[in-house]
Parts: sequence; C-alpha cells; structure tokens
Amino acid sequence: MGSLKFEHPQENNSAHMTSGPLDPEEFRRQGHMVIDFIADYYKTIEKYPVLSQVQPGYLKKRLPESAPYDPEPIETILQDVQDHIVPGLTHWQSPNHFAYFPAAFSTAAFLGEMLSTGFNVVGFNWMASPAATELETIVMDWLGDMLKLPKSFLFSGNGGGVLQGTTCEAIVCTMAAARDQMLSQIGRENIGKLVVYGSDQTHSALQKASQIVGIHPKNFRAIETTTSTSFALSPEVLKSTICSDIEAGLVPLFLCATVGTTAITAVDPLGPLCEVAKEHDMWVHVDAAYAGSACICPEFQYFVDGVEGADSFSLNAHKWFFTTLDCCCLWVKNSSALVSSLSTNPEFLRNKATDSKQVVDYKDWQIALSRRFRAMKLWLVLRSYGVGNLRNFLRSHVKMAKIFEGLVGMDKRFEIVAPRHFSLVCFRVSPSAISKANPSLSDHDNGKLKAHNYELLNGVKCVVNEVNSKLLEAINGSGLVYMSHAVVGGMYVLRCAIGASLTEEKHVAMAWKVVQEHADAILGTKIIVDQT
Repeated sequence: MGSLKFEHPQENNSAHMTSGPLDPEEFRRQGHMVIDFIADYYKTIEKYPVLSQVQPGYLKKRLPESAPYDPEPIETILQDVQDHIVPGLTHWQSPNHFAYFPAAFSTAAFLGEMLSTGFNVVGFNWMASPAATELETIVMDWLGDMLKLPKSFLFSGNGGGVLQGTTCEAIVCTMAAARDQMLSQIGRENIGKLVVYGSDQTHSALQKASQIVGIHPKNFRAIETTTSTSFALSPEVLKSTICSDIEAGLVPLFLCATVGTTAITAVDPLGPLCEVAKEHDMWVHVDAAYAGSACICPEFQYFVDGVEGADSFSLNAHKWFFTTLDCCCLWVKNSSALVSSLSTNPEFLRNKATDSKQVVDYKDWQIALSRRFRAMKLWLVLRSYGVGNLRNFLRSHVKMAKIFEGLVGMDKRFEIVAPRHFSLVCFRVSPSAISKANPSLSDHDNGKLKAHNYELLNGVKCVVNEVNSKLLEAINGSGLVYMSHAVVGGMYVLRCAIGASLTEEKHVAMAWKVVQEHADAILGTKIIVDQT
C-alpha cells in the first residue's frame, strides 16, 4: 500500500485550470454557447408562463449554500440557468407581455451591449475613453434632432445631452441643479422653503428625487387631476397652488410635467404649464420616459409642443426605443448648471483635456463617477434600423393598440376609461355589466351601478374595483398573458401596454380572448359583496 499524498487544494485547483479569467479562444467558445442559449430562449419564449409562477424563497432551496471552490464548466452553469433561473423570470420579452410599459429589445441593442461590455471602459471623463464621450454627444444630438427638440437642448446649440441610467437619476440631477441655482439667490439656509410640483399622475420618481435632493416632505405637491382634463395637470390649478405657497412664504422651485403618465399615458399641456412656471423662475423638467420615443414620428410630435419653454427633457430608450436597459436620455438647456452642482475635481483625475475646457466630462453630468459606454448600443440601434424603420416599428405597436381598443369597444361589458394616445389601452368591466350579471345588485331606478368603486344598493356595497381586480388576477394567473393595473379617479383599471418587440397582431387577439374568457367566468359567478 503506497503512502497517502495530500495535495494543497489551491495547487490541485491550479492543475485543472487551462487558462486565466480572460482567454480569447475560451471566450469565443463559451460566447457562442451563450448566444445559442439566448437565441433558443427567444425562439421558444412563448412556452413559458409570462408571469413567473414561483414562490418567494424558491431559489435558495435549489442552489448550494456556498460558492464552489473549484471551477464549473459553462455547460453545467447554463443547464442550471435553464433549470433554476428561467422558471423565476417574468418574461418581459414575451410577445404576450403587456404589463407596465415595454422593455423593447432588439438585435442591434444586444450587439451594442456586447461591444460595450467587451470593451468595458470606465468613461468618467473624456480622457478615460475619448470615443465613449464623443459618441455619446453625437448620438444625443442625432436623437434630439429626430425628436425635433429645440436647438437649445443640443450640443449643436447651447445645451447638450447625457445618457443616465433611469428617469429618477435624471430628475435628481436636474433638481439638484435647480436647487443650487435658487439657493445661490436666496441663501442655502432657505432650503426648507423650496417647493416641488407634479400631479397625482406624475411618476413616483419625482417624490423620491425630492427626498434625495433635500426638499422638505411637506413641500412636495402632487396636485389632484380630474376627468375634466383627462387626468392631465391643469395650469390653472398649478397657478393657484403656487400662489398659495408664495403667500405662505415658500419658494416654488421645480415642476415636472409628463408626456405619457405611468397610469394611463395622460399628457400634460407643456406650453401653458411652462408659462406658469416661468412667471416664478422655476425649473421645468419634461418626463417623457415612455411616450417620448413615439415623438420621432411626425404625427406624434405635437404632444411635445411647448417643450421650448422647459429646462430639461428626458425619455427612456430602454422602454420603447428598442434599446436594452439601462438607457435614459436626458437633454438640458444649461449644462453648466448640472456641472456646477455635480462636479468634483480630485487631483487624480486632473488632465490637460479637462483643464482646456474643450471637452465634456460626463462624470459632472451625473450622480456617480464611473459610467458605462451606453452610447454604443444606442448608436447601433440608430444605424442598424434607421429613422424610417424605427418609426414603423413604433407605428406597428400603435396600430395593434388600436386593434385591441376596437375589440374592447365591441364588447359592451367593457369600457375604455382613458383616451388612448399611444400603445397603451386602459379598460375595465363596466359597472353596468356587473349589475346586469347580478340583477339583485342593480339600482331599481336605472339598472346601473353608478359609482366607480361601489354603489350602495339596498344597503349592500357592490365593489366594482374588486371585480376588475379579480379579473386581472385570473388573467395573469393563466400564464398566457401578463397585464398590470392602475387606479385613477378611484377606478381600478386594467392596462394593456403593447410594445414588446416580438408581439404581433395574433398575440393581441389571443390576449383579448383570454380577457373575455375570464370575464365570462367571473361575471357568470354571483358577486360576493361587502355587507358592512
């Protein structure tokens, strides 16, 4: 019997390693495997439930308690991705994903992301990678020109654009610039007097930004909207609110107007709102995160009429512009205001290019120091498809939304609850349909349930919102499609947002069939009411 030999684990591990962490040929081999895996995923994506069916904590039960000491082959890892990760995904690229807003995707964006990741540059300033900075300035002017933004927002004018991660980041940066501009006039000790304005339909990113920038929570205004303005922010109500704040000794600072609100894509009237804001030297930011992409089409550009009165404008190319996360496009008229608020100049970053004032250092246009080469993927999207095709892609989604809207309109049990401006359709089962399905709940005077939430009928509350909530739960539970909801004006509404790159008319028709089938089941069942 020979003597036992104990090898040091590290030595044993090294013996099995054939390359370092970045070997070009191994990268090529494994890269092909990952591309094949992803291509097969898209080819078969419709076989998966759109909304993940797993329960919280599922993954911890499937994976080891600690990381492996020895390397594992990519084949094993990819099998685990298929077996354990894919079941826990909600499939945003599924043609049957109609929830929230789209995360539209394209081959060009994916390849651009590969190039960006492959180069893996850290482009905090021009010197760190001149091409990353200069390409970003070019594509932001290209896209701004496509949107017909005033030249004052472009580098070719006196402004400029920057690629942020999210809308929240864009609003934080612009609000910080507005804050510092105002405090330089009234004194930094008066920060507690600054007021931020939006509507009750404005994205919650505005409130988060206000908290981060240091606005007192009591000085955040979410102005109520109504059906009379289709839930757009009223300039008259804004003016009244501002005047009340000024009388109370407060200082109006920042207005966020929205083109395409999150709930129902309401459009705030930019021109009149900017006029009100400018009477009080306020910074106006226009959030067009979702709908802004459509404005490259001439027929939609009127939605941003009045933008010339704003100070900044943003859209998310990672929503509806076929570009992968993350890619928020922000344009400002006064870039020096951003730089003044956000710049730091440590010695280790000093260089001749920066000192010359001839270059853009994007670290001074954002929160973080480090930044990704986001411009690469946007450049590939613009070049690979061209303006004409991009417009047609967007128009096809709007056309499918019109088709879905028409299908809803033909079924008298449903009603459209907000104007369809783009590719989002907001609908619900109507109160009258609920009363007809349950005659005992009807108002004997007119046979209808009149209230949005419920109607007190013979001492019984019939909850209309609950019926629509149950309908959405049943639709999503089927796994066939995925939609989301909103509550606007007290109404619980279902949202069908069309924009996934793989969606075709047949998927829209199937989605409506699923809605109808589950409505049949729910309306055919006696509605449970709240007796309290």
